[in-house]
Amino acid sequence: MFRVGQGFDVHEFAEGRPLILGGIHVPHDRGLIGHSDADVLLHTVADACLGAIGEGDIGRHFPDTDMANKDLDSARLLTYVWQLVKERGYKLVNADCTIMAQKPKMAPYIEQIRARIAELLEADKDQINVKATTTERLGFVGREEGIAAQAVVLIAKSDE
Repeated sequence: MFRVGQGFDVHEFAEGRPLILGGIHVPHDRGLIGHSDADVLLHTVADACLGAIGEGDIGRHFPDTDMANKDLDSARLLTYVWQLVKERGYKLVNADCTIMAQKPKMAPYIEQIRARIAELLEADKDQINVKATTTERLGFVGREEGIAAQAVVLIAKSDE
């Protein structure tokens, strides 16, 4: 049996924070605001995984009202979510992710991000696709006010 989930997230830029995307540090003059480390891409992948198993979203599992989640490494968040997927007897078929950012340019970091997501989802790198786009200077992304991301995951019942 196959199941699909999709995720979408947005975070605003802020001074004085590192930019963490896809589980890696991306050099930039600003980072993203969030209760956790604000990794918009890993949040999106986690939401897609939760959607595929019908378990709500990361806000349900990691509420921003819980101080235990303050500055949480989103890799830990995704690891927790992936454990839920495995407990239900599923494995990853593939994930397709899009980062929407006017700046910074993402091309130099895509392969490292793919590798990190593959590691977190216990998958081969060829099961993970990450791409980036600008919004042609339109909207909040185009005005460089923040970054958005979306992801789709396909999971299948494990043979094990």
